[in-house]
Amino acid sequence: MKNKIALVLFLTTIFNLNFSQENKMTISELRSKIISKIDSVEGDFAVAFRDLSNSGNEIMVNEKETFHAASTMKTPVMIEVFKQSDENKFDLTDSILIKNEFKSIVDSSIFSMDIDRDSGENFYECIEQKKPIIELVKDMITVSGNLTTNILIEIVNAKNITETMRDLGAKDIKVLRGVEDMKAYELGLNNTVTAYDLMLIFKAIAEGEIVSEDVCKQMLDILMQQKFRSKIPALLPEDVKVANKTGSISGVEHDSGIVFLPDGRKYVLVILAKNLLDTEAGIKVEAEISKMIYDFIIEQ
Repeated sequence: MKNKIALVLFLTTIFNLNFSQENKMTISELRSKIISKIDSVEGDFAVAFRDLSNSGNEIMVNEKETFHAASTMKTPVMIEVFKQSDENKFDLTDSILIKNEFKSIVDSSIFSMDIDRDSGENFYECIEQKKPIIELVKDMITVSGNLTTNILIEIVNAKNITETMRDLGAKDIKVLRGVEDMKAYELGLNNTVTAYDLMLIFKAIAEGEIVSEDVCKQMLDILMQQKFRSKIPALLPEDVKVANKTGSISGVEHDSGIVFLPDGRKYVLVILAKNLLDTEAGIKVEAEISKMIYDFIIEQ
């Protein structure tokens, strides 16, 4: 009798294991579900996902389509700041004067930032004071400060940022200017990205390939302090860490970053959206796509 019971338990275990394996979602099925989710919202989306574990799984949807960068360009700015610091052009602890006057790339005319359009409010209280460069970087990334972004771009030069992106293999990221240069905007002179290129630079950060592992760790520490968490991190468990940078302007909602699982696995995910008629619906879809990918990884 005991032998019969043991045999039944053994066969049941084998059946359940085979059933579970047969019913696991494939990467192509996941891609189809993501496209269906995207199609439920009015707008244009791009997705670039790459598993950095041994599976090598990836999903690409409109990955090389060009999008207005919005604040996702602030990650390339941070990379260039750390790169130039490593080249001893300045130290991250050096202090720099906080100002609110910038030159348009169109004609060098002066423009200023509007605190009401800037989520990084704190540095407006510091105008005409000096602050360490590293504090400007943290403000630029964690609360997406525009004032601090423009100051940092003046330090490192937008052309250098784009050249560094090319060195990293990101052929279509273009950083032309700082934020709120309306003359440039009206002429269509905008910073642009693709999901694929953002994936490449976040992969490089995740794998310690930019300057050094120590520099990449410092950048990751800043990205993990991100305050805007309504997209990629929104529906993930609390023990999952996300190092990300968002971007938002009218009709545009982006998120890009690295997801770290408690078991040590990690993956890069970039979701871009433009021409959104319903911004909140777009944000919700991005959070849901992130959760779909997380569930897929966990089940592997």
